Amino acid sequence: MENKEAVVRLAALAQDTRLAIFRLLVTAGPEGMVAGRIGEQLALAPATLSFHLKALAQAGLIEARHESRFIHYSVNYPAMNALLAFLTDSCCGGAPCEITAPSCCTPSEQA
Repeated sequence: MENKEAVVRLAALAQDTRLAIFRLLVTAGPEGMVAGRIGEQLALAPATLSFHLKALAQAGLIEARHESRFIHYSVNYPAMNALLAFLTDSCCGGAPCEITAPSCCTPSEQA
């Protein structure tokens, strides 16, 4: 991942509402949530929710899929993991490190 892409993704998360949406979708797992449910959970007006979902989607952090008249949003786990890998690349300057972080989930691990 290039710096520019990381900056775009981090900027998308650097806002309270978008961070709350992203974290909610992480807890929802690969199935994601319909837009209306996200709005209910976070008490967001539809226009506000749409604005923030669009920003997260443009950053590549979430994906939308249409089912009938509903739109389901879910986390783009490969993008999330790539961002985390970028942030932790060369941890401790390549020296052995005692810092351990929980491994990030992948859709298959959440089943």
